Amino acid sequence: MKRAGLLGLIAALLLALGGCATIKDARGGPGARLDPWENWNRKVFAFNEGLDNKVLKPVATGYAKIVPQFARRSVDNFFANAADAWSAVNNVLQGKPEPAFQDVVRVTTNTVFGFFGLLDVASEFGLEHHYEDFGQTLGRWGFGAGAYVVWPVLGPSSVRDSLALPADRWFASPSALIKDGRWQSGITVLQIVNTRANLLGATKLLDDIALDKYSFIRDAYLQRRRSLVFDGDAPELPEPPDAPESAASAAAPAPAPAPAPAASAAAPQ
Repeated sequence: MKRAGLLGLIAALLLALGGCATIKDARGGPGARLDPWENWNRKVFAFNEGLDNKVLKPVATGYAKIVPQFARRSVDNFFANAADAWSAVNNVLQGKPEPAFQDVVRVTTNTVFGFFGLLDVASEFGLEHHYEDFGQTLGRWGFGAGAYVVWPVLGPSSVRDSLALPADRWFASPSALIKDGRWQSGITVLQIVNTRANLLGATKLLDDIALDKYSFIRDAYLQRRRSLVFDGDAPELPEPPDAPESAASAAAPAPAPAPAPAASAAAPQ
């Protein structure tokens, strides 16, 4: 898909999202539901877990044993350098010129002096990552997160982040600059396996502490994404809507009965 067509598709989907007001930020807004598709999401989550246990995790484990840590870190730096370039674009779209300029300096420094991003020279100079993506940009523009959704292979997302996903996958990856399909596939596989290898320890910890792994990942994802949209300073979520008057009346304690009138002294025995 060409970039112009991709942007057109995203624009059309954004209009659809803008008109959908039934679900807003996680836990926010009248009638909002955090996970309305939970039954389906859990099935996809189980599929992803099976795929990870049978394919991705064994491959990543073997990869981590063969490839030394410094080489894996260089691969991380290479992909992070491309993500920094896309981060600069999103900082501009969000009206944040200073972080955008820092991202540009990071990319330029690491590309020129870090062997096309294999070395993170910019961090040595105090220039940190910002990691802005198009999903965060949509959030800054006022688009609510929407319902939580789990995609096969891709994992946790939301309606808003799903609409941003094509742009984030296309423009934040070095494979977008390569025309050869085999090289594109190879770079994508390398990125997935290298990322999974770096998460092997975290996965074991998560398996040990999470009673319900699905709910833990869902809540952590939505909280993290909300924090990223607001740069760590998210406003308080709105209070849930008031209960209907009838329900409130039912829940209210019954009034104390009036005291019985005293018996008349002249009453017959």
